Amino acid sequence: MSRFKLFIQNFLVYGIGGVISKIIPFIMLPVITRLMPDTFYFGLNDISTVVISFGQALAIMGMYDAMFRMFFEKEDAEYKKDICSSALAFVALSSVVIFVGMLLFQNKLSEWSFGSSEYKNLLVLSAMSILIGSTNSIVAAPTRMNNKRGIFLITNTLSPIISYSISIPLLMRGMYIVALPLAGVISAVTMEITFLILNREWFRLKRVRWDYIKSMLKIALPLVPNFLIYWIFSSCDRLMIAKMLGNDFAGIYAIGGKIGQVSQLIYTAFAGGWQYFAFSTMKDSDQVEMTSKIFEYLGVITFAAGMFMAAVSEPVFNILFTGDYVQGQIVAPYLFVAPLFLMLFQVIGNQFLVIKKTWPNALILSIGAIANIVLNFVLIPIIGIEGAAIATYLGYVIAIIVAVIVLTKMHLVKISSRFLGVTVVYTAFMFLWRGLFVNNCIVSLLLAVVFVVIFVCVYLKDIKKLLNK
Repeated sequence: MSRFKLFIQNFLVYGIGGVISKIIPFIMLPVITRLMPDTFYFGLNDISTVVISFGQALAIMGMYDAMFRMFFEKEDAEYKKDICSSALAFVALSSVVIFVGMLLFQNKLSEWSFGSSEYKNLLVLSAMSILIGSTNSIVAAPTRMNNKRGIFLITNTLSPIISYSISIPLLMRGMYIVALPLAGVISAVTMEITFLILNREWFRLKRVRWDYIKSMLKIALPLVPNFLIYWIFSSCDRLMIAKMLGNDFAGIYAIGGKIGQVSQLIYTAFAGGWQYFAFSTMKDSDQVEMTSKIFEYLGVITFAAGMFMAAVSEPVFNILFTGDYVQGQIVAPYLFVAPLFLMLFQVIGNQFLVIKKTWPNALILSIGAIANIVLNFVLIPIIGIEGAAIATYLGYVIAIIVAVIVLTKMHLVKISSRFLGVTVVYTAFMFLWRGLFVNNCIVSLLLAVVFVVIFVCVYLKDIKKLLNK
């Protein structure tokens, strides 16, 4: 199979599976906001998601990526099963430790996270989600690593359906605080049992090899700061808004983030197929040129999609939402692009992982994360939730710029002058949109169309070449 076909197949198939799991919550979002009339409750649920994402990052501790990396080190099937079993044993142990710790300190953690110990039931559900979700990612991994696409599509369709079939009746009964997290726990348990049955041959206690765990930890531990930094990018702004402005504004920001992160559909499509493709082609002689082109093409797609999102943000929010939720439209364009910037960073950042040097990723991301936190402190008091969105946006921009400079000097990536030109055009659009046309959808759309036509003209030869393939 050609590399191009391999990339497209994984991008589309795993992407479709990931998109299904994301698009159903997106479609259901207007329904949820109408059943949950107060933004305060939505803010609490969003903070619960923040806690879960932090706990899972600690529990997995980079082991998922390390497992992927070592899985393709040898073609021996027995070796691969030992790797999977060892990874699950480690993550299961770390998940239990975090789960027990959260139960022991539930009152203090509830006060710190949600502002009051009366929400400790929400914290317990968050702890359960961490326990189940962390191990779930490992249990499901063999399905991806063996390219069982059909199973992946089916399970990613069923998971959100199960979740919303439980949460909606609970919301209708007025259980605004626990409806969504409780449904998430039940859905996750269902998926974990399913994958344990499907992948049972890959996980055996007798196959746990502590020497393999040590080898994976050498790759995984340097990645832990990366995931904590990702958490800062995606979640720290929510906590700061809750503390500085209140849970009401955290709920408004969360809605803006949910709509803005429709780009997660693109990012999920990328992430679903990228790891398999990147590691299975890492030894190719033209790997640097290939990775550079992928970065460039995805960058152009990011810029084009970002411009259209900025143009239609206001009318989309007016159509989908009512009341205070409409205010989230101002942050959506920034938060739409943020996951796509993360995608771009991961494309070139994977070059460090290929040569088994994971610490530069953490260092570079930390620069962007520090900038993000500083900008949050500066901008949130001045321009509210938009300031938090801009801080996240600029944090990723800074990280990408630093990564490109470092990898270019290491001859691990090559950036063309035409891509730099396209970047300048996109930046000009964002300044024009926010400064002049933020409330003028028609003008913004026309401007976006003109700029995208310019992009197409610049990359016309590449587009024809890809279509011919």
